[in-house]
Order: sequence, then C-alpha cells, then structure tokens
Amino acid sequence: MPPSSPTSPSSPSVGRRTVLGAAAAAVPVLAGAAAPAGAATGRRRSPRALRGGGDLGPNVLVFDPATPGIQAELDEVFAKQESAQFGTGRYALLFKPGTYHGLNAQIGFYTSIAGLGLSPDDTTINGDVTVDAGWFDGNATQNFWRSAENLALVPVNGTNRWAVAQAAPFRRMHVRGGLDLAPSGYGWASGGYIADCRIDGQVGPYSQQQWYTRDSVVGSWLNGVWNMVFSGVQGAPAQGFPNPVYTTLDTTPVSREKPFLYVSGAEFRVFLPEKRTNARGVTWGNGTPRGTSLPLSRFYVAKPGVSAATLNQALAQGLHLLLTPGVYHLDRPIQVDRPNTVVLGLGYATLVPDDGTTALKVADVDGVRLAGFLIDAGPVNSRTLLEIGPAGAAKDHSANPTTVQDVFVRIGGAGAGKATTSIVVNNRHTIVDHTWVWRADHGTGVGWETNRADYGVVVNGDDVLCTGLFVEHFNKYDVQWNGQRGRTIFFQNEKAYDAPNQAAIQNGSVMGYAAYKVGDHVTAHEGWGLGSYCYYNVDPGIVQHHGFSAPNRPGVKFHDLLVVSLGGNGQYEHVINETGAPTSGTSTTPSTVVSYP
Repeated sequence: MPPSSPTSPSSPSVGRRTVLGAAAAAVPVLAGAAAPAGAATGRRRSPRALRGGGDLGPNVLVFDPATPGIQAELDEVFAKQESAQFGTGRYALLFKPGTYHGLNAQIGFYTSIAGLGLSPDDTTINGDVTVDAGWFDGNATQNFWRSAENLALVPVNGTNRWAVAQAAPFRRMHVRGGLDLAPSGYGWASGGYIADCRIDGQVGPYSQQQWYTRDSVVGSWLNGVWNMVFSGVQGAPAQGFPNPVYTTLDTTPVSREKPFLYVSGAEFRVFLPEKRTNARGVTWGNGTPRGTSLPLSRFYVAKPGVSAATLNQALAQGLHLLLTPGVYHLDRPIQVDRPNTVVLGLGYATLVPDDGTTALKVADVDGVRLAGFLIDAGPVNSRTLLEIGPAGAAKDHSANPTTVQDVFVRIGGAGAGKATTSIVVNNRHTIVDHTWVWRADHGTGVGWETNRADYGVVVNGDDVLCTGLFVEHFNKYDVQWNGQRGRTIFFQNEKAYDAPNQAAIQNGSVMGYAAYKVGDHVTAHEGWGLGSYCYYNVDPGIVQHHGFSAPNRPGVKFHDLLVVSLGGNGQYEHVINETGAPTSGTSTTPSTVVSYP
C-alpha cells in the first residue's frame, strides 16, 4: 500500500495482529531462593545482611571496542529472539564508551541495547540498530518489548530503521542521520515512543498509525497516519490536527528521564536524571547531564530464581533493586516503602505474581523510580498487578514525584493470566512516562473470560501526569480516571477484539465501556492527542457508543481526539460523550473532535 495510506486489518477472522500459529508455552516456574534457616534450637536468627553489587549475570553482554566477535554475538542473540514473542529469553546488550565500526545490531523480542556513557555521544556505533519485520512477513504490528538507549548511531546508508509497535522505547539516542519507523516494504506498523533523542535528519513514520515524541530534537518529520503527538520537541511540525494529524505542545509540563546504567572508571553506576518543568529538547546536549548517581554497591543485583522475601529484605536494608534479565516468580508483593528507591530492570526482566498476589506496591513516599520491567499476570486472578501508593494516599509529592517509566503489563499471551485491574495510581503527582498495558488479543491463554481483565489503568491520585499512555483490550474501562487535575499527553487504545456480543459489553444503559473514562465528580482534567480504535472481530455488529466519557464542565478539557473503526468491525456512535460524528462503513477513516467541550 502507499506509505501515506491508513493501515487496515487484513483478515477479520483472525484479527489485525494475527495470532501466531506456534505461540510459546507458558513461562516455567523458577525455584525461589530459600530463606535463611533458623538455629538448630528453633530460635529464629535475623537473616544475614545482603550485599549490594556483583556481576550482572549471563544474559547481560558487555562490549568494548576491543571485544572480538561482537557482530557474531549480536547475531546469536537475534537468532534466539527474532520471533520469540512469548519466550522466556531476556537479554541486555551494553556497549562501553568508545567507537564501534561495521555493526548491525538487529534487536528482537525482550532485548535491550544501550550505551554505558553519561552521554549518548560517548558511545558511537558506525552502523545500525535495526528493527524490521521479516519474521512476520513485513508486518510490524507485533514488534513489541525491545529498546534502544544512550547510543550515537551513524547509519550505514544514512537512515536507521526502527520499525516497532508498543513497548519499544527509543530513548536518549543520537542518530546522525535519519530515522525510518516503518518496516521495509512499508507494511503495517503500530507504535511508538521517542524521548530525549536527537535525530539530525528526517524522521519518517510512513505507515505508523500513531507515535509520541517527547523532549527531543528532530531535523524534520515526514508524515502521519492517524495520531502524531509531540511535546517539548524542537523541530516538531506545527499543530495541525486533524489534517495534518499533528498535536504539538511547545513543552512537556513535568518530566524526569529514566534512570540508566553507566560506567565510571571500572565501576558501574546508575544515573538518576533530575526533574524538569516545562521541558523542551534533550537533557544531554551541553556536557554532563543534571542529576545524581548511585554506585552499583547500593543495589541488590537480583537474578532469576530469587524469592520475593529476599527482594523485600534487600529493600528493607536500604538497597535499591537492579533486576537482571530473566523471569521472576513472586509469592508476595515486592514492597517499596522507602523514599527515593530505584527499581530498575535490564533486558525486560519480568515479574510474574503467582497465586493471585500483586507484583509490586509503593508506599505514599517521595521520589520512587520504577523503570524497565514487564509484569506478566499469573494464572490465578490478581486484584491488582501494580499499586502506586495505598488507597487514600494524600501527601504532596510535587517536588519529588514517583516516576513509572517503560513499565509494561501483560495479561495472557504467554499463558493463562488474569487480573481485575492492572495498574492503580493512588499517589499524588505520579508521572507515568510510557507504559503499555495489554490484555493479550493473541498468543496462548486468550479468550473473553480466559484472560479476563476488567480495568487497565485506574488513577485515583490527584495531579497525576501520563506521557505516552498505551492501554488495550480490557473487558471494561481501559482507563478510569478519578483523581483531580489529571493530564494525559498521548493515548492509544484498542477496545477488546473478542467481545462475544453487544450484551457482553453493555454498561448499564450505555453501549460499551469508554476507552478513557473521567469520573463524574472530577472538576479538572486535560488531555491531548487521544485515540481509540475498535475491531470487534467476533461480532462485527457491535456498536460502541463513544470512545471517551467525561463530565461536561469547563475544567475538563480535551484536545485532538479520534476514534477509528478498523475495517468496519464494530462502530462508534460518537467520539466523546454525545459529540463527534459516528464512524461508518469499512473505510477505516477516523472521526475526530478537535476541542471538547
């Protein structure tokens, strides 16, 4: 199809993201580490203090410019991960500062590539960091769970290809050339996210349906299909929604970049960027970035097989957590009670709560940073998977908020999984910066009741900001926002494909649950660049009354909304409340509202 044409589903019988014929089996249970034994007399002794630091495990590959055979090692990892959408392999590819020549790092599932300098320009690859879609016949809509961070690239042909879908951040990168966001052949694509990057040349989305770019610098931006959103981006195209499809904010209200691993001399450290208000452009353009750092000795370096009790012991001792690549089974929540705690994952470290527990809970404290891991629901229903603050949390965290960055949630796909609500945000001033919360529409353990998940993200806390919010396929509300003065910059949603009939999604007298619901009592809320799509492939006759629901009052404001019926499989009657034209037919043409109310 022409590069600028809207994408459309190929087959209503199997869904836009075609079910893979050979999805991997459920993740195997890993043995938990035993707790320290009591004394022979039966008196319990205090557990031995845990040590910080240590090696990063076998699935973190660290290179320097003198390392022999780098390309062969990159190719070996890619061969394992290229099509392992629901496998258990997890990898981090780390490059020490210096200059590398002639590399093409192809990045597959659950693989992260990153430089280990304080600036991207400390680590230069004369070559490419490539994501394409050959494994899926040129369709990039399932290129999930991979990342690139903190590198400078000099692409071989002048343009680097990064054809990704959800949960595939491109952070803190300097591309000394152009960036192509579509697969070779310009097949379907459904992404994506860029932050704190400098792209010297042109960014070409081509067939990308939607994209969010934050606090970056671009030479130019070529096109858009449905929803291209920019905040704090130098060189961004001018506001134009709905034609062209650009939503452009001059600055980002509040941002704090993701923590990252780097080397200082012979030691690993973790850099913690400082908070910015009204941010614009990159954080690293003029010398050393602003922030603080911690030595690796302040982190408990976790390996797959460790118990939740041990992780909590480490936190209680005052250590931070570094989760090395792998799958971690939990019999109780990881409990973050201390202010300024960092929980950082490498290589898509994955938390699986067993027996219906919550994976991770944060207390009502300042400055927690959660980043770079995946939560995979277990086979027993969890009431929640991630809780940011307890119910009723009310402390002011404006000076030092909690940040949740590249933390992703999956229910089903890799095996049976259930959760009533995926993420609950109770703490005030929390920043959720890039998440994909996904009730699986393909893979194993998938069905209307099989991977039941009623709510994606529920925000109860006041003054919460979401930048880059992707939430898809939940049985009821995908996002339910109850807190005051909430803000969302960019939202991407698909309603659940597999609703069996109209009755299954009936919400009282309303046909269908809104993708994004603002509570009736809310007096102040604002959103920019929000889209919801429907693809009811079990019953294409289903009607969704609207994509967005909110109280009609002056303090609740929306800018640049759209709803899309993918190939006519289901329809929307309105965009928001009773406003906006219905979708119609099989044209896959958005219905838009520029301003509400």
